[in-house]
Amino acid sequence: MQVSKDELLHIANLADITISEDEINQYLINLEEILNFAEVVNKAPIEGLEITIGANERKNIFRKDEVKIFEDNEALLKNAPTKDLNMFKIPKVINT
Repeated sequence: MQVSKDELLHIANLADITISEDEINQYLINLEEILNFAEVVNKAPIEGLEITIGANERKNIFRKDEVKIFEDNEALLKNAPTKDLNMFKIPKVINT
């Protein structure tokens, strides 16, 4: 499936991705390969197949929710780049 440079840049803008001029051709090739593969998958014969949701019949397998006290908070936080009030401090990930 052919993808134009304008379509690629539009998709990159929607995904908030900056693509340099040097990267455009490689991204076009990759996107076209992905879309071509999706087309192959869409054409796969499905007549006579049963509808399935997952690979097996196990559904809604949950573990019991238990509170456990972790004794060594210092060991837990020693690899944290930054911490605040005994918690990991992470950068804001939501654009406003």
